[in-house]
Amino acid sequence: MGIKTVAVYSDFDRYSLFTKLADEAYHLGESPSSKSYLLADKIIDIAIKTGAEAIHPGYGFLSERGFFAKMCKDNGIRFIGPSAESIDLLGSKTDAKGLALKNDVPVVPGTDKPLQDMSKIKSIASEIGYPVLIKASAGGGGKGMRVVNEEADIESSLRMAQSEALSSFGDDSVFIEKYIADPRHIEFQILADEHGNVIHLGERECSMQRRHQKIIEETPSVIMDENLRHEMGECAKRIVKAAGYSNAGTVEFIVDNKNNYYFLEVNTRLQVEHPITEIRTGLDLVREQLKIANGEKLSYKQEDIKFTGHTIECRICAEDSYNNFMPSTGKITYMKKFLGCGMREDTGIEQDDEISIYYDPMVSKLISYGADREIAIDKMKRALKEYKIVGIKTNIGFLLSLLESKEYIEGNYHTQFIEKEFQKRINGNENSDEEINIAVCLASVLLKEKKSLVNGKFKISSNGAFSNWIKKRQDSYR
Repeated sequence: MGIKTVAVYSDFDRYSLFTKLADEAYHLGESPSSKSYLLADKIIDIAIKTGAEAIHPGYGFLSERGFFAKMCKDNGIRFIGPSAESIDLLGSKTDAKGLALKNDVPVVPGTDKPLQDMSKIKSIASEIGYPVLIKASAGGGGKGMRVVNEEADIESSLRMAQSEALSSFGDDSVFIEKYIADPRHIEFQILADEHGNVIHLGERECSMQRRHQKIIEETPSVIMDENLRHEMGECAKRIVKAAGYSNAGTVEFIVDNKNNYYFLEVNTRLQVEHPITEIRTGLDLVREQLKIANGEKLSYKQEDIKFTGHTIECRICAEDSYNNFMPSTGKITYMKKFLGCGMREDTGIEQDDEISIYYDPMVSKLISYGADREIAIDKMKRALKEYKIVGIKTNIGFLLSLLESKEYIEGNYHTQFIEKEFQKRINGNENSDEEINIAVCLASVLLKEKKSLVNGKFKISSNGAFSNWIKKRQDSYR
């Protein structure tokens, strides 16, 4: 678009790719985000010093902080996102839920105001029925969230949720709602201008999650038909219009196994997974953000939006999938990939870059596109198999296993699929028929030999034939 760019960077990011691509780059502070990317005053100072007309807040850090949007406005700088008032309104889960109720958007049964009184909480939980979910009002990313299955656990769960919410968001207010077991997570991309025009760009299926963090996203969702897409899309448009929203945003829903949908929250920024929407609609969402921030009207009406093909995004992260997803830090000594037709990659990491302890472990977003879902899956699997990273551990193998699972191929998965089913499978916690037969044989022999059980272990003579037989079989199955 011919717009010059200014980057700000921390100590660690001094030589990062984004600083090389920007027209100008300025040092912001030390590596921890609290001493760099969260320093709103210093960011504004640099913007003024360089004559920047606007600030794009990205995905995290200050992107959903109303006070930062207000600081930009007060200093004559365009904030590429919604107004401070919209951010604050929709950033509060309780206020957003109240807004949804006023605008005929279905919500999960529960409260729409923060709660502190324990007797009231118990009464509401009993009324809507267990299990219930305690959620931080200002929360996100699964923080300040607890599932409560019975009344005996509600006090301790409340204290833990409040403590985590206060630590993470500086606000310990919580609300309570009915827990929907094994839901799907469906979100709608919206664009709204400053003149009251709002459109949606279809849905994204984000149910493949681990600890509330998305791993694989796709569009369209396998559960979606035109009627459901229209209903949910119109709900998304109503709630952002009621909030006086402008720019790009995402309205999130949970959907139960009968396709009943409930409003979850609004992310008042561009989402990490926005590329799959871009590819399926042919729109450049960042370009649209800049045009909206410049006061322009939307270039499209709802009927102009056309959807083609199927798109999948996998998040490649620096973590050890087979060691409880521990972060993997260090220097990337080798990186090679073959993308090919129908593939796109969004990344800020190159060979010889270092993965630090300071920021999100995502290395790359790999996006595939095909005429249908089967083709998109095949292209993604090929690209992942050819993606080589040396020096750190990644979740590439884990992603491939997910894509090859029967549940993913059939589209029969939910937000708890990885924790409840898949991780047990890959960690070997689910016994095969062969293993069960071996266990039965061992039990029979032990009973016959009348071996005793000491501290949960079989007490067997170290020099006996039975001991040697066991050891041989342990070695063969290890």
